[in-house]
Amino acid sequence: MAISQKVQCCCFSAMKIGIISDTHGLLRPEAVELLHGSDHIIHAGDIGSPEIIPALEQIAAVTAIRGNVDRDAWARRFRETEVVELGGAHIYVLHDLHALDLDPKAAGFAAVISGHSHQPRQEVRNGVLYFNPGSAGPRRFNLPVTVGRLEVENAHVRGTLLEVPPKPSNAQGNPPGKARSSP
Repeated sequence: MAISQKVQCCCFSAMKIGIISDTHGLLRPEAVELLHGSDHIIHAGDIGSPEIIPALEQIAAVTAIRGNVDRDAWARRFRETEVVELGGAHIYVLHDLHALDLDPKAAGFAAVISGHSHQPRQEVRNGVLYFNPGSAGPRRFNLPVTVGRLEVENAHVRGTLLEVPPKPSNAQGNPPGKARSSP
């Protein structure tokens, strides 16, 4: 049975929520830049080191869960799942989507946020957005380094996956991350 706690933040009718996962102890400055402007940040586990969450809290309030690599004493303060209400939408957060032990639609969730696979993905099933921001930490499996953003307005959730641009190799820099949006 999953452990969960409800966190509520309904300060805004429209909110931008930064979504990050699988940092594995590496918080890239380019990923942080993409999270700036967020009203709230969700970390979907595999944080990797105790410095990651305080750094994200410099941007916005953070809801975080622990993942399968978060086994040290510092990670005990994080739960395996969280329920958060943001912008009027109820959001369920867990690390591994395969561990989902409830029916999100029946439970009233607008979105399910997960990590673990390192594969950025979003899809709507039965009116619920399933959103995995991919991995923002060390590159693995030839997958892109990504974060995500949810826009919530009047309890409607829309997701965007953002590819973290590589470090600039010259003074001209690189264009912002590529975005893929949900309907």
